[in-house]
Amino acid sequence: MAAPKYALFEHERRCLVLTTPDLSAAPVRLIEDRYVDGARLRLRLRRVTHFDGSPPELKFCKKYPADDPVSGPIVNIYLTEAEYALLAALPARPLTKRRYRMPHAGLTFGVDVFEGPLVGLVMCEKEAGSAEAIRQVVFPPWCGPEVTADPFFTGGHLSTLTANELATRLAAVIQPA
Repeated sequence: MAAPKYALFEHERRCLVLTTPDLSAAPVRLIEDRYVDGARLRLRLRRVTHFDGSPPELKFCKKYPADDPVSGPIVNIYLTEAEYALLAALPARPLTKRRYRMPHAGLTFGVDVFEGPLVGLVMCEKEAGSAEAIRQVVFPPWCGPEVTADPFFTGGHLSTLTANELATRLAAVIQPA
């Protein structure tokens, strides 16, 4: 698939975290997403709050459908506060998480600890510069099943879930040892 005009390919894999590593010293940022209701394609408004004093990142994202769950076209538009406020008025489903940066085996992984109705969900993600490079990544030992190809674990779908729906699915996906 060729990228639509102005889009870049995002190469990413995700897995569930079975045993959360010690995150107390890891750099963290707060990610507040709003998945726009009624959008034919996945549209996401994002506010990233850094805890180092730098200004927040405000962006509007469109992810295009792709045949390969590991690589797909994406467009980000960076916004001003006024533009963000305008788009934040659209009806949307919120999703909030804290993303920690965790090193392992010479790579840095994102560990997402979800909040609100998704408390208890922890996922690990890794991006790379190419589809080939991301397929070579070996996840840390504290990771469990890979969910990259499972649409249940995409942000847009997670934003629709109740705590009970999430708990039921996690119990089915994570087999007791």
